[in-house]
Amino acid sequence: MIPFVDAHIHLWDLAHIRYDWLSPPFAEDGPNGSVEAIARNYGVADYRADLTRWNVVGAVHVDAGAAAESALRETQWLDGLAAIEGLPTAMVAFAALNDPDVDALLAAQAAHPRVKGIRHIVNWHGDPRRSYTPADLTVDPQWQAGYGLLAKHKLSFDLQCYPGQMPGLVPLIERHPDIPVIINHIGMPVLTDPQGIDDWRRGMAALAALPHVAVKLSGMGFIRRDWSRENIASFIRETIDLFGVERCMFASDTPTDKLFGPIDRYMEAYHAIVADLPETDRRALFAGNANRLYRLGIDL
Repeated sequence: MIPFVDAHIHLWDLAHIRYDWLSPPFAEDGPNGSVEAIARNYGVADYRADLTRWNVVGAVHVDAGAAAESALRETQWLDGLAAIEGLPTAMVAFAALNDPDVDALLAAQAAHPRVKGIRHIVNWHGDPRRSYTPADLTVDPQWQAGYGLLAKHKLSFDLQCYPGQMPGLVPLIERHPDIPVIINHIGMPVLTDPQGIDDWRRGMAALAALPHVAVKLSGMGFIRRDWSRENIASFIRETIDLFGVERCMFASDTPTDKLFGPIDRYMEAYHAIVADLPETDRRALFAGNANRLYRLGIDL
């Protein structure tokens, strides 16, 4: 089987670090419904068990939503895990880009060699049940200034937003070609919006026009909780057509994506959807691109 460099995973020890979104009370009215099913410790052994069929040779941990004051503690904990367990290979850490002390926060994270990038979730939607944030941070000048500091610290940016925010982000991202951007979860189209697919196509095309923007093929349950291979295939193939094979990478997003199906079902679907592509392309999508874009240095 071709190797898999998993571009997006989460690990957590709920006794070590508090994650408000994984703490009761749980409710169905959030963007992704109740998360009670995954509100338990998830470590490297759990991850390896979930991916046992898929020849994992590396994995990138992405900030798991700890409180802002615990962001550096999460990085330190993951560094300790990596030293013992061999995973995660690298990290995308958290820093609030609108924090007045963001330069110091970025410096502290970048001091850890495994930290390759930063994620600050900015999903904002007019429907408060859809929003991850109370306001659209992407239009905040202070947030934009913080974004501009990423290059100074040689950090990429993991962009998790909604399609409606993408066109407005283009000028900022275009001004900073030295900050690699990786769109999370295939751009998270909102199918319940009247023009949801059109908004997604418009936003993704605008970002795809910027050569330093790439995208993760993951998070299918964020599109529709009842996803199937048949109803996600067009999103995956259209994204690959837009960005080109060299700027796309598959990721498990475990354990979050387990809310919407077993990881094996995702991986089976992903492999089937691109089964007609040349082996060199599939190796790039499942391993080579993540290795290159996150600067992992794995010998593939």
